[in-house]
Amino acid sequence: MTGVRRKRRFRKEDLPLYVMASPTVLWLIVFCYLPIFGLIMAFQNLNITTGILGSAYVGLQNFRFLFSTTDAWIITRNTVCYNVVFIIVNMILAVLMALLLSELRSRFAAKGLQTIYMLPYFLSWAVVAIVVSAFLDRDYGLVNRIMINLGKQETKVDYYTKRELWPPLLVLINAWKGVGYQTVLYLAVISGISTDYYEAAVLDGATKRQQAWYITIPHLRMVISISIIMAMGSIFRGDFGLFYVVTKNTGRLYPVTDVIDTYIYRALTRLSNVGMATASGMYQSVVGLFMVLGVNAIVNRIDPDSAMF
Repeated sequence: MTGVRRKRRFRKEDLPLYVMASPTVLWLIVFCYLPIFGLIMAFQNLNITTGILGSAYVGLQNFRFLFSTTDAWIITRNTVCYNVVFIIVNMILAVLMALLLSELRSRFAAKGLQTIYMLPYFLSWAVVAIVVSAFLDRDYGLVNRIMINLGKQETKVDYYTKRELWPPLLVLINAWKGVGYQTVLYLAVISGISTDYYEAAVLDGATKRQQAWYITIPHLRMVISISIIMAMGSIFRGDFGLFYVVTKNTGRLYPVTDVIDTYIYRALTRLSNVGMATASGMYQSVVGLFMVLGVNAIVNRIDPDSAMF
């Protein structure tokens, strides 16, 4: 009888929570767990007429596609190096922006700046590509017009063929679009820090820089660690919109802009091999999983409180 009462009380109290969580749980099941069955295509030569279960198995043949090409080193290097730079640059800029915003005394100014920083995050890469093209377009770009009017160049320059320009430009564009979201995340943590720490630091004669270094940043280390660990899961994934849409898929830029995702997309549009696409996605996911586990283990040894598990 007691067990029945507890069961009824549990359902009565927690049913609204289950109802609220049900759309998310349903989304996870439909879009994250059910598609796992499709990983079987990574080991098949998929035939649409016979279906997944009727297609022939080819073992690891689809995985060799990523490593047998002469461009394997270039696309792997670009993918990993860009992601490492993105993680470091975005984290540093986001922490600095959060520290600066936390010092604003005007609530209106702080909220206004937060809104401005967050706006690029909600723009699609297609819109970002149009903005970049407005600056760098050869015929109508703002940069060409300014440079010609200033006498810095005599003819129009096609910036979409300048390889040396794009690595720092891609880092800048990615930071412009993504730093605002991380800034708000760190700012939320800063707002929860007790003012007693800062008042005690002021009494001891600490400067603003010292307060940030010895009080604010140590409180952010857990969030920073978790952000880095989660980012490592996508270390082998390139942002398709950034590297394909923003660069306009320009062939001359491939040595510095081609990543695993864009290379596979171009190859699959020619070969129409679904098995290769599945194999590449599985490879990226497995490597990302081991990267998360490895980085979390390292963090766990250095500072167990900052690890995810």
